[in-house]
Amino acid sequence: MRASPSLPARLYFQLVASRPGFWATHIWFYSLPLARENYFGEVGFWVGLCYVTVPMGHLLYAWNDLGDSETDRRNPRKGGLLFGSRGEPEQLASLPAWIVGIQLVALGPVFWFGGPRMIVWLALAVVVNALYNSPGVGLKARPGFDLLMQSGYLLVFLFSCWINDAPGLPTATLVFSALFAMHSHLFGQIMDIEPDREANRRTTAVAIGVLPSKWLLVALLATESTIIWAAYRDPFITCFLAAAAFGFAVDALFVFRERAYPQWLIKAAFIFWNVAALSSIHLMWTRGTLAGL
Repeated sequence: MRASPSLPARLYFQLVASRPGFWATHIWFYSLPLARENYFGEVGFWVGLCYVTVPMGHLLYAWNDLGDSETDRRNPRKGGLLFGSRGEPEQLASLPAWIVGIQLVALGPVFWFGGPRMIVWLALAVVVNALYNSPGVGLKARPGFDLLMQSGYLLVFLFSCWINDAPGLPTATLVFSALFAMHSHLFGQIMDIEPDREANRRTTAVAIGVLPSKWLLVALLATESTIIWAAYRDPFITCFLAAAAFGFAVDALFVFRERAYPQWLIKAAFIFWNVAALSSIHLMWTRGTLAGL
């Protein structure tokens, strides 16, 4: 009989299930509505910042892991802090109780500083997660809808605005951010296309193939770049997105084309994004571009 895992091992698995590699993106979204304002002295700001790491990550991705066990088992990039868990059956069976327990602990301070309206936010987050992850009806297995559902990340903006009493964001930023979340998810699907095929999971990338997916990714990045230039005339963000679109176009035409990316490159690209996201937060605060300032 296999020994029961120790408490540190169980806690570590729950940490991995919250996908620390995605926290930088959560923090980036959380920070956007707060440009040019000093919230650092407010306790509510730090409560919100903490929530968008482990608690929100666990709510989003541990729930996702429950339905993706077969895909994750075949996925070489799973099983670490960057990309999330590859759980054994008994570990996955523990996730629902941990999801509820972590939320009960974390949401007390959130409700204290954000007020009763945070209950509405939680309800919306649960509904979006249920629509995406529910067995049999989950939209994550429906090509096209799996990308559109990524607009649910806009709820991070709502969370930030409500807990910090910050103003809302311009429409251009909301549209840009929804497309940004979609292209990020599509890139993940391209990386995971082989394990998804083996597990008979029908994603957008699986449905249309690698090269069309890369060209869709190029189109999304180019659209985002155009939105930023048209709405804000920000050369830094515009050029960054345009360069990314150009890089994926070159990849689709001449480099990897339909071949799988090597694991070292996937990890390097993900680490680069995390560094870029965190290091750009100060620039966003001081320039206030995406906040429409």
